[in-house]
Parts: sequence; structure tokens; C-alpha cells
Amino acid sequence: MPAKEMEAMINADVLGIVEATVALGADPTKARSWWLGEISRLANERETAIADLAITPTDVAAIVALVEKGELTDKLARQVVEGVIAGEGTPAEVVAKRGIKVVNDDGALMAAIEKVCAEQAETAEKVRSGHLPAAGALIGAVMKETKGQADAARVRELLLGHLGQA
Repeated sequence: MPAKEMEAMINADVLGIVEATVALGADPTKARSWWLGEISRLANERETAIADLAITPTDVAAIVALVEKGELTDKLARQVVEGVIAGEGTPAEVVAKRGIKVVNDDGALMAAIEKVCAEQAETAEKVRSGHLPAAGALIGAVMKETKGQADAARVRELLLGHLGQA
């Protein structure tokens, strides 16, 4: 690990917590990123130490695993972290209670894409004619349609294929 990242972990007093998360099988970079990123932000919001939050290395390792398996996006994983810290249970319990899941069924994604393209026909036509930056608006609308639970990269791939730009 680069010295700068090691120093950041020591300064944030999370070196031991990150080590414990990695020992449970989490990727070191991802473990560090969660503890120094989202979890640190939530600790600052609550004006408390990271170690005093109701989230453990086991919880973070489970969240990292869910993201790696494609069962959660980073955005959905942040909701799970918030739920765990709020005392809603383990990551699996938070996922179940909140109904958090990645929409990765191509059929469901295509239905949302077709709906959005029909609603925003002018933007869809721009993409069809090669103006790819316009796809961002359509992807955003599909993400909204799926309540943020779709994999944006897969939505982009399907959308561009649907509009003849794959």
C-alpha cells in the first residue's frame, strides 16, 4: 500500500479496522476506500469516531463481497452502510428489509429503456444519429425509472444497442 494511503489510515485511526476487514477476505483497496470514504463521512456527520459507529469489519467485508458479486452497486452499498450504522441489522438484513437489489434482468432493463426512449423520443433520436453524449440523459432517466437499482454500465450497453450505437 502506498505510504500516503497508509498515513491516511493511521491519521483516521482505521488501520486496525481495515486490517481486520481484509483478514475477512475483502480487497485491501476496497476495504480502505469504504472505511476512509463513506464510513468516515458518516462518522464526521455524526461527530463521532469511526470505531464508535455500529458497523464492523465483518459488515464491511460482507458489503464489499456483495458489490464484487454484482448484487449491489456502490450507490446501493452506501444505502446498506447507512442502514447498518442506523442499527437496522447486518448487511443481508438491511438488503432484505429495504428491498435493495440490483436490477440486472435484461428484460426489465429493456422495458425501462423502451419506456424512456418513447417518453424522450427526441433525445433517443439524437443518440440514434450518433450524438452519444445525449445518451447520458436517457441513462439517467432509466436509473430513475429503476429507482437507482440498475447497473448503469449495463443500462448504457443495452441502450446503445437498442438505438443502433453498440
